[in-house]
Amino acid sequence: MDNVRGIVLCGGPGTRLRPITYYFQKAMIPIGRMQKPLLEYVVRLLRFYGIKDLTFLVDYKAEQIINYFDNGSRFNVNITYVYDDPALKGTAGSIVNAYRRRVLNAEDALLIYYGDILTNMNMRDFIGFHREKKATATVALSSGFTVRVGVAELDSDGKIRHFEEKPKIEKPVSIAIAALNGEALMEADRLASGRKELDLMGDVIPHLIKSGRGVYGYITDAFWYDVGSTEAYEKLSPELIDKIFSFLYE
Repeated sequence: MDNVRGIVLCGGPGTRLRPITYYFQKAMIPIGRMQKPLLEYVVRLLRFYGIKDLTFLVDYKAEQIINYFDNGSRFNVNITYVYDDPALKGTAGSIVNAYRRRVLNAEDALLIYYGDILTNMNMRDFIGFHREKKATATVALSSGFTVRVGVAELDSDGKIRHFEEKPKIEKPVSIAIAALNGEALMEADRLASGRKELDLMGDVIPHLIKSGRGVYGYITDAFWYDVGSTEAYEKLSPELIDKIFSFLYE
């Protein structure tokens, strides 16, 4: 896909996945019956949709990623690596750091992909939507998300009025994938000035919305799964992974 760079956030220590991440970088945990790294599925998905210029934003156990993927030629992609700056933490901090090091170009469309997310979403349609709207930023959203715990409604005295185990949320939720244009990148750079930490979804996206920029939501019914906790990882079916992602290995 022309002028689209895939940015994969894979530098975090994965504290919710401990003790597994004492030994693995969280993006390198093995999944499916083939026990391939999670990040390989991400790379193959992006390549499948024509996104071959990739930048991995790395830090914790980065050598595991670099030793496995190298320059990306084994997967028919081109991979560059940028180490996080300890002086500017957070997801947006990692992106701004790569921009300041001139690895990212403000003229490219950036597809931001969190490295602990697994999805088969159509990336070509997503980027097409982003470009059609001429958006500053586009956030991928999924409706019908099931909360993993019970939710209660209380009276003022604490009596439970209604209780529902693992309800579905009516409002669409973020699946931790976004598209940014150059304006968003430069605005994030300005927003990072004087800060020690900057989050993409928590700081930059709300800022762009409040400042009147074109921020859109792309609703998808594709499969997606947050592998970012030990509980979620243990519940991830190898058979399901093989079934859903078989097209990446044909």
